[in-house]
Amino acid sequence: MTTLNEFSSCVAQYDPHALPVTAAQAIVRQWATPVSAVERVPLHDALDRVLAADIVSPNNVPAHDNSAMDGYAFQSTALASQADASADAIELTVAGKALAGHPFGGTVAVSECVRVMTGASMPAGCDTVVPQELVTRSGETIRFAASAVRGGANRRLAGEDLALGSAALRAGRVLRASDLGLIASLGIGEVPVRRRLRVAFFSTGDELRSLGEPLDPGCVYDSNRHTLFAMLRRMNIDTLDLGVVRDQPAALEAALRNAAASADVVLTSGGVSVGEADFTQQLLQTFGDVAFWSLAMRPGRPLAFGRVWSGERPGLGLPALFFGLPGNPVAVMVTFYQIVREALLVMSGATPQAAPILPAQSRELIRKRAGRTEYQRGIAERDARGQWHVAPTGSQSSGVLSSMSEANCFIVLEHERADVAAGESVAIMLFDGLI
Repeated sequence: MTTLNEFSSCVAQYDPHALPVTAAQAIVRQWATPVSAVERVPLHDALDRVLAADIVSPNNVPAHDNSAMDGYAFQSTALASQADASADAIELTVAGKALAGHPFGGTVAVSECVRVMTGASMPAGCDTVVPQELVTRSGETIRFAASAVRGGANRRLAGEDLALGSAALRAGRVLRASDLGLIASLGIGEVPVRRRLRVAFFSTGDELRSLGEPLDPGCVYDSNRHTLFAMLRRMNIDTLDLGVVRDQPAALEAALRNAAASADVVLTSGGVSVGEADFTQQLLQTFGDVAFWSLAMRPGRPLAFGRVWSGERPGLGLPALFFGLPGNPVAVMVTFYQIVREALLVMSGATPQAAPILPAQSRELIRKRAGRTEYQRGIAERDARGQWHVAPTGSQSSGVLSSMSEANCFIVLEHERADVAAGESVAIMLFDGLI
């Protein structure tokens, strides 16, 4: 378990009041420890679970040489021994038929062939299949041009997909629909997976109201919890919604301790800036370890990361990683995807895959201040040549949640970059597969 001094040494080389995004990501990645518990689940329950051990193929896939299409199987030596030099023609006698699941059990001479269907086992001695559309058949005799097919064509080899003893899937993979089919093809009905990560989350603020409650003057409905729930649900994470916590130190302390006692990670939104009613910082100095409080990032500057304990001080009780997200709705989504998401994947036991970054031309001037990383909401389109073009959605205020619904990408503007002129190249991160 990491001590507070070890935590602090990670950020000693940076300005804690404006930590670069890449430095914050590296620190978070360092302290994200995978859950250790493993369980075995039926294959039907394994979708989106994290594989805890390699899946090793117990047999060859396919188990036998088989035909890749409907046609006629024969020995490739017939191509050289029977071709009519003037007509380039092959004539073979049909000795029988093979269907998928119903192999041909006889022997096949060089002058013979077997009618085969896609997936049927290759008859003994046969190594080539001529497609049926290239064949002329008269009674039990077929005829085709020797130049129409090469030896070994249209045959799937045993073990061509997976060889006996090879790793079909590696530990750390988030299982997809195609993976379940692959595992089933090996005859495996149960798989070892990491237990689901548990994340507790709540919003802070006296002005927040839950859905169904009347809005008092100066109050707003809490949208952040619903956004966080949806983002966590897409990651197949077990969630614990602790509701809205008022701006009272005792209430906030109780919520943080309860969350740490019941979850691997605690996410809060709001209450991490320097306002008079922002108590999170002073509480974590009592029973938490704090790595950083502020990022050189827009939106999302006020972001706290560390560890919170369920006991009275660090080292007592149960620990949980802590992310104190900003209160503004867009900032919650940006910080989740740029800072939190990878840590949750690592803690789930998954091997994170970086979201693809694509080059695009900016359609207009984009204002940007050097010295911070910005994630602007953008609308990207491809032209007839496949080139991406992008423009901001308009207002980039971190309170305008509708801009996230309008956008289809983040425009990623690097830490050192200043204003972007129209026509300049920028990096975009498409929402598809991310949000």
